[in-house]
Amino acid sequence: MSSVDPLSSLLSGIRAEGSVVSHAVLTAPWTIRFADGAPLTMVSVLRGGGTLLLPDGTERTVGVGDTAVVRGPEPFLLADRPTTVDRPHAEYEIACFTEAECTAQDLGGIRWGTDPDGATALIVGAYRAFGHRHERLLSALPPALVVNEDVEVCAWLETAAADAARRSAGSQALMDRLLDWALVCTLRTWFDQAGADAPGWYRGLADPVLAPALRAFHDRPADAWTVASLATRAGVSRALFAKRFTELMGSPPLAYLTACRMDEAGALLADTDLSVAQVAESVGYADAFGFSAAFKRHKGVSPSTFRAGAAA
Repeated sequence: MSSVDPLSSLLSGIRAEGSVVSHAVLTAPWTIRFADGAPLTMVSVLRGGGTLLLPDGTERTVGVGDTAVVRGPEPFLLADRPTTVDRPHAEYEIACFTEAECTAQDLGGIRWGTDPDGATALIVGAYRAFGHRHERLLSALPPALVVNEDVEVCAWLETAAADAARRSAGSQALMDRLLDWALVCTLRTWFDQAGADAPGWYRGLADPVLAPALRAFHDRPADAWTVASLATRAGVSRALFAKRFTELMGSPPLAYLTACRMDEAGALLADTDLSVAQVAESVGYADAFGFSAAFKRHKGVSPSTFRAGAAA
C-alpha cells in the first residue's frame, strides 16, 4: 500500500485511460444507451437535463450543474424524460470500449460541440479498471449518485472540453486527466454530503482525533501497529481512542487494520506476481503461514486459491 490516503489508493485502480469523452448536444426526444460495461461512468450536464434509467428500475433526474456517477457494468439509459422510451425518439449508444476504433463523430449522429441552440449538452466519461484495487471503492458507492456543482465549475468544464476537442495532439490525455480530476472532486463532494452514510475510512480522515492515526497506518501498513501506538499518534488515551474509533468507524481498531491489510493483500495477489511470503511481508506479517491463516479467516479461501480465482 503506497503512502497515500485510502481514497487516493482506491482511485489508483480506476482511471479514464483511453476513455471516450462525449461532448454531446441533443434535441428532444432522445435516449442514450451506455453499453461499455465500465465500472464507473460519469455524466455532467452543462445545459438542459434528463433522467437516468437504471437497470434496477429506479430513476434519477439530472439537471444543469449535476454530475452523475453510475456504477457498472450493467448498461443504463439517459433519456430526456422517462416516457421517451415508449414513443418515437432519437436513439444513441456509447460503447467505445468494445469497439476497435471509436471516435465522437461515429456515435450515431449526435451533434458534437457547444451549439448554443442545443436543448441538452453533456460531457460523458467512462472509466476503466486496472486490477482489483477499485473494488472496495465501488462497494462503498450506490448504483448511482448525483452531485450538484457550481454553474461556474460546469462552464469551465465545458470550455476545457471544447478546447481539448480542437487540439489533436494530446487531446485524449488532456481529457483523461480532466475526467480523473472531476471524478475525485465529485466523489469527495458526495462523501462529504453523505455524512454518516459515508464509509468509515472516509469519515475517519475528517476526524481530528482519528485522522493522524489513520494516516500513519496507511502510510506504513506493514508496521507492528497496536491500539496503544495508534492512540499515541492520535494524542489520546488508549481507551478513548478505541471507543472513538469503534463508534465512528464501525469496527474496533485492530479489526479495521486487519481488513485493510487483507484487502491490500487481495489486490497484490490478484494484480502482481509477488509470492505469498512477499505479500505477507508487505502487509505486516513476518510469517507466511500466519498470514495465510488470517487471510483465509477474512476472505474464506487461501491466498493461492484467491489468486487462482482472480486469474480465471
